Amino acid sequence: MPIVTIKIAKGRSLEIKRRLVASVTEAISTSLEMDSSYVTVLIEELERENWATGGELHIDKYGKGHGHR
Repeated sequence: MPIVTIKIAKGRSLEIKRRLVASVTEAISTSLEMDSSYVTVLIEELERENWATGGELHIDKYGKGHGHR
């Protein structure tokens, strides 16, 4: 049973997360030729103040709105 963990910045809507989970589940089940009921997807939402790229916190680099739609 595959378990997929996706780490994203906090703040995405429930609808976006639903689409993400459906897309990832479909891709994994198709690739592994297995029923989608065996695929587990975990979403971990990270605060921008706890996420850095290139030595700079995302809250400082992008502000609160980066990645939001």
